[in-house]
Amino acid sequence: MGHEDAYLGMAAVPLDDLMCGEGIVEKLANTSCPIHDLLRRRWSPRAFANRPVEPEKLCSLLEAARWAPSSYNEQPWAYLLATREQPVEFARLLSVLVEGNVVWAQHAPVLMLSLARLNFERNGKPNRHAFHDVGLASENLIIQATAMGLAAHQMAGFHVDKAREVFNIPEGWEPTAAIALGYRGEAESLPEPLRARELAPRTRKPLEQFVFTGRWGQVAPLVAHAQAANHQTTG
Repeated sequence: MGHEDAYLGMAAVPLDDLMCGEGIVEKLANTSCPIHDLLRRRWSPRAFANRPVEPEKLCSLLEAARWAPSSYNEQPWAYLLATREQPVEFARLLSVLVEGNVVWAQHAPVLMLSLARLNFERNGKPNRHAFHDVGLASENLIIQATAMGLAAHQMAGFHVDKAREVFNIPEGWEPTAAIALGYRGEAESLPEPLRARELAPRTRKPLEQFVFTGRWGQVAPLVAHAQAANHQTTG
């Protein structure tokens, strides 16, 4: 069994089945070092197909989130979930997004809101790693989605206070990020300038800008040597 045959306990979608049809964008990461193909294929589209996500797949995504690591195994995450098959709940979750995100997220088949518990259950003290741990859970969810032929787009653009009111979120929990999820759609379905952003190349900072050794800003020798070797190979 190859590495593409199984991931996080579920059969992964064969790579050939994930190649895009006409109008659907595939944006593989242009990496400086080899990484897993699931990570190369993960990106955050705004165009979603008019196709529901199967309930068993949604359960698998949430199960992947469940098994994320966390400080003291506190698992300080929760998710509010709504699908378009639940129009009232979907409209409520959509209502907390900022207008610029409503434009495209209204067409996603699934909307979610991640939340962080700010204090440890074990002793009531502040958990300064809560947001970090929620991020790990959401990344698990998103990588599982990629393995199953789905895509997700996380959003900072939502109204925190409105989310608290609409969903009666208790004290001690903080809304963290909204998530639109589904099967990818055609970029042409988006209005400008969103269509241009959908088609734009993906970019990332180079390793030497954020990997240091010895003191802040001093590029780690590992990275410097790897970049020099890469330049020699391509030069």
